[in-house]
Amino acid sequence: MLPVTLYRGRECGLCDRAEALLARLGRRLPLAVEVVDIGSDPGLEARYFLEVPVIEAGGRVVARAPISEAALAAELEALLAGRG
Repeated sequence: MLPVTLYRGRECGLCDRAEALLARLGRRLPLAVEVVDIGSDPGLEARYFLEVPVIEAGGRVVARAPISEAALAAELEALLAGRG
């Protein structure tokens, strides 16, 4: 399983879409998705407030808004194959 973190804000339509996208990808890729509300941590809020949604995997940011499904899928597949 590849650990993936979605940093999202409250009442964020793009974040809702990113979460749905990860759920779709998780049906065909072994992903362990953790969703983090940046409002719960002042440091995360300061870091990502203007960039959410932000997706991190393999110890680095792999996508920021706007998120391309094809590009994200390719990035996650590469990480799972050990090429990322």
